[in-house]
Amino acid sequence: MAGRRTLVFATAGAVAALVYFGASEFLAGVLSTASAPLLVFGQTLIPLMPTVLIKAAIAVFGTHDKLALIITIAAVGVIVGGLIGLLGRTRRGLSLVLLAGLGVLPIVLLFTTGGTLLDFAPALGGVLLGCAVYLGLLRLGAPEPALVAAAPEQTHLVGVGPGGTGLSDAVPPAGAPPTDAGPDRRMFFGIAAGLSALGIAAIAAGQSAAVLARNAAGTVTRLVLPRPASSAPPVPDGAELDIEDLAPIVTPNAEFYRIDTALVPPAVAADSWSLRIHGMVDREVTVTMEELLGLPLEEHYVTLTCVSNEVGGDLIGNAKWLGYPIRELLARAGPQAGADMVLSGSDDGFTASTPLEVLTDDRAALLAVGMNGEPLPRDHGFPARLVVPGLYGFVSATKWVTSLEVTRFADKQAYWTTRGWSTHGPVLVASRVDVPRAGSTVAAQDGRVVTAGMAWAQHSGIEQVQVRIDNGDWNTAELSEELTVDTWRQWRFVFTGVAPGSHTVTVRATDKDGNVQISDRRPAIPGSATGLHDRDFRVD
Repeated sequence: MAGRRTLVFATAGAVAALVYFGASEFLAGVLSTASAPLLVFGQTLIPLMPTVLIKAAIAVFGTHDKLALIITIAAVGVIVGGLIGLLGRTRRGLSLVLLAGLGVLPIVLLFTTGGTLLDFAPALGGVLLGCAVYLGLLRLGAPEPALVAAAPEQTHLVGVGPGGTGLSDAVPPAGAPPTDAGPDRRMFFGIAAGLSALGIAAIAAGQSAAVLARNAAGTVTRLVLPRPASSAPPVPDGAELDIEDLAPIVTPNAEFYRIDTALVPPAVAADSWSLRIHGMVDREVTVTMEELLGLPLEEHYVTLTCVSNEVGGDLIGNAKWLGYPIRELLARAGPQAGADMVLSGSDDGFTASTPLEVLTDDRAALLAVGMNGEPLPRDHGFPARLVVPGLYGFVSATKWVTSLEVTRFADKQAYWTTRGWSTHGPVLVASRVDVPRAGSTVAAQDGRVVTAGMAWAQHSGIEQVQVRIDNGDWNTAELSEELTVDTWRQWRFVFTGVAPGSHTVTVRATDKDGNVQISDRRPAIPGSATGLHDRDFRVD
């Protein structure tokens, strides 16, 4: 009996927490506000998470790391709710206060960041419903002794009083059938299961409503991009090797990787956006969107890579960007002697440290407003972001950018620098195998096996790719035609005389400066993972 009573209280608390999250998430989606408790908790936790944990999350979940965080927070919240529910066995009033406190915490966090009354509504509505569910379930599954209605000649109450155990401890008269699994208890677990399903459905519905609202907002605020003053050359026919399962040279916007610190992409209106250039400059400059669109914009193909990309990973993509050279904007401000870094700031508070010399040389470093012929998607920095060839995104690719502070590495640190990452972040030579797919079985014809993949060394360019099978000799692969030195290249090689059985193909690349891809394995911290990528496959 005691075990069942414990289960009742734990279940009531856990279900109440789940209903709280579901109701608040649904209300946030309906009200189109980014103040759902799951998001508030998540955005609060991200800056506090140790670098190793962030790195592990990206390595395991990739671009789904934010969804994994939301699910983890919800799961932890339900567990905490269950523990609070257990406290209700002896301190029901205190358990209710703690449950309400768990629900009010996001409101406190929102208040400290300047939230509005509308922002408070989802959490407030959720906590009221969650507490009501908690009390209702306890009334059904573990009522207070005073609420138990039983005739003396039919049942005997045990422990009536402050420490009483209620209905579950009723003692039936001799010869009567057991009542432990009575209709109230069965009804309790049935209702608890139903409420749990509703809570999960509400979370999913709220997330979907939020996505639809963000997409609608992106459509409403979509810019009409001007024709570029300088267009990117067309993709040459030889840039695509036309091999199944090989990544395309140009990555569609919907498939472009997204790694950033924002659980919800900031909603920045184009007509109110501006970029401030300040710090160690002769004159402070502010650029509005209207002014930016009136400048002679340029198109450039640039491949961007995340420093968290594991060896052979897919946190990389290539797009045609439309924007204005950052060097021209910095020239307006006039960087002062001694400055060696530009600290870019995002609307969401993120910062990145970029070497000043990289932003002032002749490379295609852009303040971008377009991506593959369209305005920037909201997930990728609408209305403006930085695109810098040759550097990993964590020191250059600031999205929703609003500030460029000219300063010194000795004086300022960026978001990831304070977490143990390097300050400069140059892209290293890298390559991967896309074909054959990992663990696949290849039907070789006369022992011929086609291998293919991608190689990159942004702003240096790929000179050579070599492949080998089963630790044999290195062979020079065929390269696709180069789009620019700032983009990746496809490669292909056909092995002959491959016997049936298990095999491993390995790849390495060399850039145009003669740098050979580092073969030693090392983790991404502090400045990119290294090692040679290989794939295991079987031949029939």
